[in-house]
Amino acid sequence: MKNKLLLVLAILVLPLNLSAQEAYQREQYIQQNDTLKYRILFPKDFSEEKKYPVLLFLHGAGERGNNNESQLVHGGDLFLKEETREKFPAIVIFPQVPKEDYWAHVEVNRDSFPLQFKFKNLEMPTTSMKLAISLMDSITSQNYVDQDRVYVGGLSMGGMGTFEILSRKPEMFAAAFAICGAADPAVIDKYREDLDIWIFQGEKDDVVPPEYSKMMAREINSSGRDAKLSLYPNDNHNSWDSALGEPYLLPWLFSKSLNNKNETEKDEE
Repeated sequence: MKNKLLLVLAILVLPLNLSAQEAYQREQYIQQNDTLKYRILFPKDFSEEKKYPVLLFLHGAGERGNNNESQLVHGGDLFLKEETREKFPAIVIFPQVPKEDYWAHVEVNRDSFPLQFKFKNLEMPTTSMKLAISLMDSITSQNYVDQDRVYVGGLSMGGMGTFEILSRKPEMFAAAFAICGAADPAVIDKYREDLDIWIFQGEKDDVVPPEYSKMMAREINSSGRDAKLSLYPNDNHNSWDSALGEPYLLPWLFSKSLNNKNETEKDEE
């Protein structure tokens, strides 16, 4: 009897979970012959008469594909929580990279672990990065978007994409977070001067060496910008579980505004 009850409960819960995932609308952005699939979550009781912040979330290499679903595996549930939707009503965008592409312009040597990277961040962007930038240009131009509160974050390959897109669109983002990512610190020269970023890393990461996150945090702070660094001593590459569980991540992120920064600059003058 107990097993039958559990089965019934499972059947009842499953449609709710599927329905929750479908709260992210399925969309695709087409530019000439290229297509970027993405999912977008609008706030509850969305109104075009209001203004909302926008968050671009960049997934990892394991979630690449063309099903327009896998990119929601890590992070998707966080923004569906009732508490999150009540406290931080925002437009959340999860684009998906095809199997053969990458967010960051980097050559990855997968012959051994940890992986080895040859960054080309200062060269032309990948097709997926170019499309993501164009998509964000389109979305943030809408009247219902608070252009002072646009954010980006990502994990692993998406962390690399986060470091890179901040150099390609420095004027767009008020703040960012990068989880177990990596980059060539040369991109920092193109970051906005008042950038706020929170970097997360597992100390036992044997896929992307922790030294990359430590180096980026150090170099960003040395440049006069503001980088927070959280290290998890017992985490391997899946430090996104700890990072996305940080109770202060979203309050910190959504408190950042270009408008506040511009007002601070005026006060300093």
